Amino acid sequence: MAFDLLLKGGTAVLPGGEVAADIAVQDGRIVAIGALQEGQARQVVDCRGLVILPGVIDTQVHFREPGMEHKEDLHTGSKAAVLGGIVAVFEMPNTSPPTTTEEAINDKLARARGRMYCDHAFFVGAAAENVEELGRLERLPGVCGVKVFMGSSTGSLLVSDDKTLARVLRAISRRAAFHCEDEERLLARQGERVAGDAASHPVWRDEETARLATERLLRLARQTGRRVHVLHVTTADELPLLRAAKDFATMEVTPHHLSMSAPECYERLGTYAQMNPPVRDERHRQALWQAVREGLVDVIGSDHAPHLREEKDRAYPDSPSGMVGVQTTVPLMLDHVNAGRLSLLRFVDLMCAGPQRIFGIAGKGRIAPGYDADFTIVDMRAERTISNDWIASKPGWTPYDGRKVKGWPLMTIIRGRVVMREGEILGDPAGRPVRFVETLQPDQSPDAT
Repeated sequence: MAFDLLLKGGTAVLPGGEVAADIAVQDGRIVAIGALQEGQARQVVDCRGLVILPGVIDTQVHFREPGMEHKEDLHTGSKAAVLGGIVAVFEMPNTSPPTTTEEAINDKLARARGRMYCDHAFFVGAAAENVEELGRLERLPGVCGVKVFMGSSTGSLLVSDDKTLARVLRAISRRAAFHCEDEERLLARQGERVAGDAASHPVWRDEETARLATERLLRLARQTGRRVHVLHVTTADELPLLRAAKDFATMEVTPHHLSMSAPECYERLGTYAQMNPPVRDERHRQALWQAVREGLVDVIGSDHAPHLREEKDRAYPDSPSGMVGVQTTVPLMLDHVNAGRLSLLRFVDLMCAGPQRIFGIAGKGRIAPGYDADFTIVDMRAERTISNDWIASKPGWTPYDGRKVKGWPLMTIIRGRVVMREGEILGDPAGRPVRFVETLQPDQSPDAT
């Protein structure tokens, strides 16, 4: 067989562990793993000294299109993603207009075609007015599931009461993703915000605001028999609840909440450290790391939520919440690997296999024959400094500017195409919608039987 692509001489992280192996690709899929001859391939990539990971998937990004393209758009967000070693993203629905209808979903898919470098899927947002449609909308091509905001954040989407939340859960069959902050408590505690002091953000949006919403969600999920995914968990208080609900509930942690803690981040970054839910004190950060070590955390998502400098420079609380993050997730988490906080296998479990397992992604998430030829190729020994001028997102800043890390993505390969190599984007945008096992479409090819 003549291969389209051969990855030669690297260490591949396979389901069974780290193995010195060559990987062959044909027609966008992995076809062979082992000792393979270079003469069999049209293109050979020298991977000596490098580690070949399954393509990293980011299941929570906000690319702001349509309606807020001054902050980010699908093109620039996907460029940042592949520069950071990401092969696929799940984009959130709090755009303008919000992604709550079939028309809005199709509009995003059309906007992505020929403009996004990475593969992609879109969440449909839940709202009181579209509950009856959610069961149909969640099964449309290119949709990764339903997203529910239980507490107000950036945008207008909100499902804050238990009655509507139960209606949403009963209307759907796929796993849905939830932003868990209790809206009633947020409104009651607005007086805790201190003008000009971003450090009061986690005082306002306190631990109980998160715990209460997560407790309500899990109770309703049990009652309705539905699978739920709790996004950006931030508190030690939520972990016992989630530990007792592993038969139907999964959870995400972000690199920000693993890499920063209060009050230091607010003293150093001010409103640039402001996000929802907030970065909290060291007790919570250590509890999240313990949850990573013991296997309670299912996935790492960036929660990439860009805002321009002039927006973040507004005095708190008039400043928007959210941080730039899709491009820095892989370097940050590789640095944590090198620091001994998690193993490389656990990295893959959280950022490749985890997304596939939680959302039922078809053909991605591991290096094995038959899977999409998606790879994040990294140099675990490379020492680099993250800087604002490396960031491809429109805002052009990162909260990690000046941070030294060990471990760096050198290549991003998507379905057998080298899309990024050593910081350079190669070729035109050719990302495709991600496919899901629960919503696979009939084969329409002429030779289909």
